[in-house]
Amino acid sequence: MKTLLRNRHHDSDPVWHAQLAMLAAIGLQLSLPDRFVLGSRYFIVAIELLLLAALSFTTPKEPIFRSLGRRINVVLLLVLASLVNCYGLVRVAQQLLESGHISNGKELIITAVNIYLTNIIIFGLMYWEMDGGGPGQRAKIAKHEHDFLFPQDADEAYKSPHWLPTFVDYLYVSATNGMAFSPTDTMPLSRRAKMLMLAQATISLIAVALVAARAVNILS
Repeated sequence: MKTLLRNRHHDSDPVWHAQLAMLAAIGLQLSLPDRFVLGSRYFIVAIELLLLAALSFTTPKEPIFRSLGRRINVVLLLVLASLVNCYGLVRVAQQLLESGHISNGKELIITAVNIYLTNIIIFGLMYWEMDGGGPGQRAKIAKHEHDFLFPQDADEAYKSPHWLPTFVDYLYVSATNGMAFSPTDTMPLSRRAKMLMLAQATISLIAVALVAARAVNILS
C-alpha cells in the first residue's frame, strides 16, 4: 500500500486513469432523470463511449508525443460531456426558479450532486489536457511554461526535476477548486487556467448554493 500511494516519478501519464474517470462521469450522466438530459440519453452516451474508446487508439504509446487526432478526440469528448452537464444544471435551476414546477425535492438534490461530481471530473480532464500542451508535451517543456504551479515545483523539500503531474493530480486540483471555489495548494499561472478555474468555481457555486440549498429548503 505504501508503494501504491507514494508520490513517485512516472515516465508517462497512463491514459486509463483519465478513461476510468470519464467512464464514471458518463455513468453519472446516464443516471440523470430524463427531464434533465440533453437530447437522446443513449445516443449521447454511445458517442461519448466511442470517443472514450478511441482515446486508446489515438494516444501514441511513447511518453513524449504530439497528436492532432488525439487532441481532437479529447476536445470533442470534453465539449460533449460539458454541454450535457451544463444543460442539466440549467434545467435544474429553471425548475427551482419557476414557481409551480417543484415536485420532487429529493430528486433535485440527487441531480445537483450528480452535476457537481460530473463537473469535477470534466474539469480535471480539461486541466490534464491543457497544462503545458497536454500529457504528451509536458515532459519536454520548461516548468515556467506550464499552466499550473504544483507544490512539488515550488517547495524545496519536494522539488524534483523528474516529477511530473499525472491525471490524479489534476483531478485533485479540480476537486479542491470545486469545493473551495478557489485554488488551494496548486496555483494557476496562465490566463486560460485562471478562466477555466473561474468557470468551474461558478458552476460549482450554482450547483451547491442555488440548487442544493433551495432543494433542502423544499424538503424542510
